[in-house]
Amino acid sequence: MHSFRKPSAETVRKFLDAQARLDFTYSPVGATADPFPPPSFRLNHTRERIGTGREAFERAKTALRRWDQFRIGWAEIQPADAPIREGEVVAIVARRLGVWWVNACRVIYVIDEDDPAEPRARFGFAYGTLPDHVGSGEERFLVDWDAETDAVFYDVRAYSRPNLILARLGYPYMRRSQRRFGFESVAAMARSMAAQGMATPTK
Repeated sequence: MHSFRKPSAETVRKFLDAQARLDFTYSPVGATADPFPPPSFRLNHTRERIGTGREAFERAKTALRRWDQFRIGWAEIQPADAPIREGEVVAIVARRLGVWWVNACRVIYVIDEDDPAEPRARFGFAYGTLPDHVGSGEERFLVDWDAETDAVFYDVRAYSRPNLILARLGYPYMRRSQRRFGFESVAAMARSMAAQGMATPTK
């Protein structure tokens, strides 16, 4: 869905109610858990260190739960308080080239691994595209803490291909926007962690 005005919360709610009854636009669903994308999809991958230690990991988890990685100025998640759980349907509302785009996704899986006996802790989730989305594919957001090095990383892995006709015509621009989102979401995560009371290390 697209318009020249930012859609109201009610418009987005009705949009999501309709999309929630529909199926994913691609297969295999859940492939972001694998290191390589399926054939015919393009991979985008951003991985950056965003902190050190258990406290940084906890703050990064909080940031993901609040969808703070989308606080980048030109995109947002609606509803803003959507819980991170399997089956949850959300809208990515973004303004590009003077047009507001509303894209529907459904959370596929949630990762929550934090066993004190293990040297690594991870938290994150992936969502996949529903029919009214400019692209087709899947995106995973993950924070992980390596207890041995004490480093906390933020990792965004996505595979996609164009879905709607406009996306096919403007696919190079779509790819640039996806790469830009990856880098800007790193900065958004760092801002969220700092706002929670902890400065993140500089690279």
